Amino acid sequence: MAMTAEEMMASMKAGLKDKTGKALEDWVKVVKASGIEKHGEQVTMLKTDHGLGHGHANFICQAAKGQFDADPSDMLEAQYKGKEALRPVHDALVKYAASLGKDIEIGIKKTSVALRRSKNFAVIVPATKTRIDLGINLKGEPGTGRLLDEKPGSMCTHKVRLETVADVDAEVKAWLKDAYGRA
Repeated sequence: MAMTAEEMMASMKAGLKDKTGKALEDWVKVVKASGIEKHGEQVTMLKTDHGLGHGHANFICQAAKGQFDADPSDMLEAQYKGKEALRPVHDALVKYAASLGKDIEIGIKKTSVALRRSKNFAVIVPATKTRIDLGINLKGEPGTGRLLDEKPGSMCTHKVRLETVADVDAEVKAWLKDAYGRA
């Protein structure tokens, strides 16, 4: 079963302390003391100056900006405000991802939902009023007409554009399963 947002947050916090030796609150102080305002620059500073991986650095910077103070349900609702027709597509993706294993984490953020195992394997983004962009990590796989290559340096290696629940078909599920297996 998928982890709740609260369980995911507790797991991320515990993992951060175990892997870095500092609690989230201590890392937030580091970010705030740096005086750096832009998220990307904060992430780079933590990675460069402190040797953190991208996931941990991003998590810390989001916490420093108060992103986790918001209720995950409210954030998800806000993502689909004016895009209500896309919510069934989102729900179908999350339901399938949760069926892949008990170790799935569903990370609701301000503008996206991350699907992760030991690392992100997919990201659901309501990109427009009529389309969800499903980012998938399939490093080394060639793009196709439907599985679009993402720009180098993007969080995910590929993107699939989805407009209806029918678009969450066997091909998309196979890509998600493959990405889950690699995470």
